[in-house]
Amino acid sequence: AEAVAESSADAIRLRHALDTLPQGVIVCEENGEVVFRNARAIGLMGGRHGDALAATAVVELLADAWKTGAADKTLDLYGPPRRTLAVRTQLIDDGRRTLGVIAVIDDISERRRLEEIRRDFVANVSHELKTPMGALGLLAETLVAETDAAVAQRLASRIHTEAFRVSRIIDDLLDLSRIESEEAPPREPVLVNLLMAEAVERMRAAAEQRDVKIEMSEPTPPVAVLGDRRQLVSALYNLLENAVKFSYDGNLVTFTGTVGDGEVQLEVEDHGVGIPARDLDRIFERFYRVDQGRSRTTGGTGLGLSIVRHVAANHQGRVEVESREGEGSTFRLILPTQSEVA
Repeated sequence: AEAVAESSADAIRLRHALDTLPQGVIVCEENGEVVFRNARAIGLMGGRHGDALAATAVVELLADAWKTGAADKTLDLYGPPRRTLAVRTQLIDDGRRTLGVIAVIDDISERRRLEEIRRDFVANVSHELKTPMGALGLLAETLVAETDAAVAQRLASRIHTEAFRVSRIIDDLLDLSRIESEEAPPREPVLVNLLMAEAVERMRAAAEQRDVKIEMSEPTPPVAVLGDRRQLVSALYNLLENAVKFSYDGNLVTFTGTVGDGEVQLEVEDHGVGIPARDLDRIFERFYRVDQGRSRTTGGTGLGLSIVRHVAANHQGRVEVESREGEGSTFRLILPTQSEVA
């Protein structure tokens, strides 16, 4: 009786331990009958279409393992939500005879997504740097052989522009890398009014070149947020830069701060080219540009809104956008106030 009780306790302990695994585990005995599924595997064998496909594939792999000793397969389930499962099956034996077969199902969707992001990121960086670097080489080669002083001056000006573009891409990449690595940035109380004023001051010269007026309305009374001053100014500057770049010459950009329900809402509104509805879901992706030609003309790197999104996430906030093509855009950076964070 004691041995039976101990064996039963061990089995219960083992079942509970397997239920805590993030992988699905299925065990079949020697006659092919399933004798155990952990909680993750039970969830996988649900009634949805994608889960039914996965269950069928697992059954096929279990049968293959009986014949070959082991089998594995990667399943792409297009959802929703889209998932990628890695299934591995292996015979179980005690050295003398086969006891059954085990299947381990691992959801590698997030790993696959990160690999795709990393691959796309490297490809995009290479492409973004290759264009100006190629232009620099060609311009420098032409300048060496140029004898006309006026033409040489124009070529030198173009070289300066392309070099500045490379510098901007590198600076934005470094900013984005730093912001992504600081998921919990050093937090200190920062007055929103000062953040707004600093961002406007950094943007003033570029706005004056385009004859774009920035009209700022600060929250009253002054309000503070807990966060990293440098990150927050960078986010607001990028929103203002986008608004100025994609406004028509002589237009007005409004920059408004309001407080309500424990949040401060920093809104940047322009009346420029706007964003097509089909692009609204992708504008926060790295290097994504709505208008490739116009972005290259204005010197955009395609990283500004990615920086804004990461800053918002680092400060327990969010960023929203409303836009209509040809009518302008409104971006809102929404952050909890100091008392709410505390």
